[in-house]
Amino acid sequence: MAETREARSDRQPQLLHLVFGGDLEDIEGIRFTDLNDVDIVGVFPNYASAFDAWKSKAQATVDNARRRYFIVHLHRLLDPETDGQPDASGR
Repeated sequence: MAETREARSDRQPQLLHLVFGGDLEDIEGIRFTDLNDVDIVGVFPNYASAFDAWKSKAQATVDNARRRYFIVHLHRLLDPETDGQPDASGR
């Protein structure tokens, strides 16, 4: 059964977050050694689920000092008016 517009508006907003990572040229910077080797973990509907994915990847690669993972607040890029406003988890 199709969902009505009213039912969709009652749900929590989708505050998309991207988790990705890769090997950095320098552990002090954020320049990747090979953009073709960047690990796109996924896009998540809220900060909490993105954080869980980030934490899992970061812990799995803890022995590789050059490997870093990041969370990008896509919802802030898609809708700049939300910039600075916390998402559902307060981030």
